[in-house]
Amino acid sequence: MNIIENEIPYLVEAKTCGCNEHGKSVSYHFIESTHGLCLDKIELMSAQIQACERLLKYAKDEPESILLKDEIAHLRLASDMIQY
Repeated sequence: MNIIENEIPYLVEAKTCGCNEHGKSVSYHFIESTHGLCLDKIELMSAQIQACERLLKYAKDEPESILLKDEIAHLRLASDMIQY
């Protein structure tokens, strides 16, 4: 039996993009492409929430932290609606 341990502890990475004039948004990408094939919606949203929470620690200014907190709130709401 082969046991493979993933060296990367996170599935998704979040980044803020855009400019102040047109509005900023959060974008996501998979750290390893193979994870995108076997995740359900709840797992994906949980990974996105974790990515936003990690990025929130490094927010540069107040508008960016507000954007990330708003994104986290929307993801949690959507996740709760799917679960119930």
